[in-house]
Amino acid sequence: MTRQITALISGASIAGPALAYWLDRYGWACTVIERAPEFRDGGQNIDVRGAGREVLRRAGLEEAVRAATTGEVGTRFLGKGGAVVAEFPVRESESEGATAELEILRGDLARLLVDAGNERIEYIYGDQITGIDDSSDGVEVTFEHAAPRRFDLVIAADGMRSSTRDLVFGSEASVRPLGMQTTYLTIPRTETDTSWWNWYSEPGGLTVTLRPDRHGTTRAVLSSVVYGEQVDVDARAARTSAADHKARLRRQFAHVGWEAPRILAALDDSPDLYFESIGQVTAPRWSLGRVVLAGDAAWCASPVSGMGTSLSLVGAYVLAGELAAHVHHADAFAGYERIMRPFVNQAQNLPPGVPKIANPRTRAGLAALHVALRAASTPLVGKLTGRFFRPPADKIDLPDYSHLG
Repeated sequence: MTRQITALISGASIAGPALAYWLDRYGWACTVIERAPEFRDGGQNIDVRGAGREVLRRAGLEEAVRAATTGEVGTRFLGKGGAVVAEFPVRESESEGATAELEILRGDLARLLVDAGNERIEYIYGDQITGIDDSSDGVEVTFEHAAPRRFDLVIAADGMRSSTRDLVFGSEASVRPLGMQTTYLTIPRTETDTSWWNWYSEPGGLTVTLRPDRHGTTRAVLSSVVYGEQVDVDARAARTSAADHKARLRRQFAHVGWEAPRILAALDDSPDLYFESIGQVTAPRWSLGRVVLAGDAAWCASPVSGMGTSLSLVGAYVLAGELAAHVHHADAFAGYERIMRPFVNQAQNLPPGVPKIANPRTRAGLAALHVALRAASTPLVGKLTGRFFRPPADKIDLPDYSHLG
């Protein structure tokens, strides 16, 4: 019998389980390792657009995702006292709109991907890779807790701050901060919450948003733009306590209106408070020997691109397909980069001024933003300004790997 090819995948969010699903379908033996102690149900609203939606369709998961969507009906920008400045209802489109037709919580999509995989896929929680010894015939991997193991390939799909990537590529890949700090949390739902993504801003680059979910709670976000020198605070996150993050938020948003006081009051009780500094990953190559990067570890386009989830799903599909289509992994990695690199480059090419343009520093800038949003919400002007709500989610010719498994 032919020996089954083995792959170790680091990261169990979106890209990791998607890769395991496709590789298992092609006959590989997959192990997914995740440093979180258990499956992470938390996470904010994410969308699936264009080619990402087609990948779900080919996996037979599109209807399952549709059944698990958040019910978000569109995006509303709010002014003083919560008055509606402009609204953008969800469109019947696979690519357009601030709110996509398929909006789902990160944890819900991850759960669908994990459950769709065969029980042969091994998931290990509460551990991480600490060493990689790559040779011509395999990769010897050491872990923080488990005994060393040998695999044919290792795939780093553990996010923008990938520790696996750093072990192999060092400083070759870089994270470019975009100058925005964001905090995500889940809060109790109240009667005033709606099925809209409500977006409220105040001068100083401060933004408060509330979004619906399907679990009877509300997903809240507090964002602030960093002016002057862009300090990548996320790089120091491990050395900053949760208490310090909360204290900073209470100082920054102390005098912000609308629902900011409610969110600040919920900081201590939120079960999934998460902080990050928005950035993009640039990597001159995505593979080295028998190790390859996937998802945000390879190309994080940032949440403001509207492309993160779709890129992860498409990248997993293409990488797995190329590995199944080629005898030698080096040829598969070359095909993967050739197909994905142009798609990633388009996704990382953000509209001018993003994210600061949507988070004005001055009162005059905020007034100008509201004028622009009112105009953009009209049919005629909306066609001219649509690029801001139309990420290049379908700008790739997806290969057909259906004959492989």
